[in-house]
Amino acid sequence: MTIHGGCRCGATRYTVAIEALPQTYACHCLHCQTWSGSAFTLNALLPEALLSVTGPVTWHQHDGTGGHLSRHQVCGICHTRIANTNGAVPGLVVLRAGTLDESDRIVPIAHIWTRRKQAWLVLPADVPSWPETPSPEEFAAALRASQGDAAR
Repeated sequence: MTIHGGCRCGATRYTVAIEALPQTYACHCLHCQTWSGSAFTLNALLPEALLSVTGPVTWHQHDGTGGHLSRHQVCGICHTRIANTNGAVPGLVVLRAGTLDESDRIVPIAHIWTRRKQAWLVLPADVPSWPETPSPEEFAAALRASQGDAAR
């Protein structure tokens, strides 16, 4: 099975080879707010090999947090950001989950960089959150806990 998504103008489309919508987290950092023009971004961390993108793509890269190279894939026409890779997590891709065809079904399983969160936004008390980036162990535990919740 695959899930589908794409850019605003429809020129760039993608598939993700997974059975269900991916686990998604919200990032409230200043970079995500600026990139999205909104209060946060919705992201899904996936093995890079699962994502297949077609259509015109442009790449933008910059030094990310900790000096790791961050490479962003955007539609070559409307410049919607589709995904990015980061040297801090080799082999993984950060998919912009708001570009999924079924993005209205997404419920974030965690919130990161909440110290930059907009004051008017109230987060659910039962969803894990961190003031900045959690450790890989903390984030993995949140993913596992969410998978257990979905199985119930």
